Amino acid sequence: MAVSARKRIWGWFFFDWASQPYSTLLLTFIFAPYFAEVARAHFAASGAGPEAAAAQAQAYWSAGLTVTGLFIAVLAPVLGAVADGSGNRMGWIRGFSVLYVAGAFALWWTLPGGGIFWPLVFFGLGLIAMEFATIFTNALMPQLAVKEELGRVSGSGFAFGYAGGVLALFVMLLLFAETAATGRTFAGIEPVLGLDPAAREGTRAVGPFTAIWYVLFMIPFFLWVAEPARPAAHAATRALGRLWASLKALPQRKSLAAYLASSMFYRDALNAIYGLGGAFASNVLGWGVVQSGTFGIIAAITAAVACWAGGRLDRLVGPKPVIIGCILILILVCATLMGLSRDAVFGIALTEGSSLPDQIFYLCGALIGAAGGVLQASSRTLMVLHADPDRAAEAFGLYGLSGKATSFLAPAMVAAATTATGSARLGIAPLIPLLALGLFLLIWVRPRGDQ
Repeated sequence: MAVSARKRIWGWFFFDWASQPYSTLLLTFIFAPYFAEVARAHFAASGAGPEAAAAQAQAYWSAGLTVTGLFIAVLAPVLGAVADGSGNRMGWIRGFSVLYVAGAFALWWTLPGGGIFWPLVFFGLGLIAMEFATIFTNALMPQLAVKEELGRVSGSGFAFGYAGGVLALFVMLLLFAETAATGRTFAGIEPVLGLDPAAREGTRAVGPFTAIWYVLFMIPFFLWVAEPARPAAHAATRALGRLWASLKALPQRKSLAAYLASSMFYRDALNAIYGLGGAFASNVLGWGVVQSGTFGIIAAITAAVACWAGGRLDRLVGPKPVIIGCILILILVCATLMGLSRDAVFGIALTEGSSLPDQIFYLCGALIGAAGGVLQASSRTLMVLHADPDRAAEAFGLYGLSGKATSFLAPAMVAAATTATGSARLGIAPLIPLLALGLFLLIWVRPRGDQ
């Protein structure tokens, strides 16, 4: 039975719905602050003071993201080219889905007072798998709609994904994730299914929950999305030769080259903001998992609404102006976070117990969610406008490379700045020049691509 074009688009949307919890629950709002707690305890047990332990925990997490980013940067364009040559993008999506599920599920064994090396390894494995699956899923986008509708489709896909992230986060907070102090969830109950709050089993369940969520909601994707008929597949060596030819041709495609360079810096900074947000709240403001999760709900809801609206704005004015506005908002947010601490705002002392830092951070979370979500959606649209539909996986492999080629840079700079200053708050300073450099390079990018 033939699948309608509308159903194919909805099936494609379901990848965003299924995979978003890895970013929402693991990378940012549940696992990241929990890992920060475990890492701080680990370093404190080694003799570090509270602030030093927090700085070391942030540096360790940033180092893990650095290594993960390097793997993605090296392999993304190669795998994209090979997938184009094999004519089997869906097969690659299935393979990386298995690794995604395995990496997420293994986080259950991140024990309080336990080791921190293997949890970071399995987290990185799942993150790598998610990024690669995303490359091949994005490569299917040119066949979903005409160019004039791509901005709306991309924005709606991200909006649907963030809606899934909100729902998953809401379920985790109500039924599973407990606070360390009370052992109760946001609903005021002990974790369901008999999970032991003393062993943090409710919070640790975020790994299996993310894995099961993905398996369940990828079913519509695999049922409704079929890879278009393609020319006969060719050898991997030929595919790599075409990739090399594309790389050599970049100097002649100035708009594409400038866009890849621009996105290399601003997406690196954005990924660092996502990756450090929950840990920042834990290390600087002393937030627990439930507070970070509430922050996540606000961020994800604003992201869903903003992506839906941003997709329509993208269709009206094109993706480039939308990207510029989002980068400016993120620069403002980073500057605000640098001036924020538990007892002062931009050096102005607050009364003890003031909730102003929390309120400011919630506002920053809303802005991060809105600007970050729209930035990703419009960036995907602008990449499609620069891509050859017949070599889309290769193009998105290059896009993945641009997003990860310097992915070690932001976490490494944050880790170095955090170590040098001894402050998790001041450690995020390098993100501002990275965003500014991405903004500057957009000058040479054509608003409607170079095809």
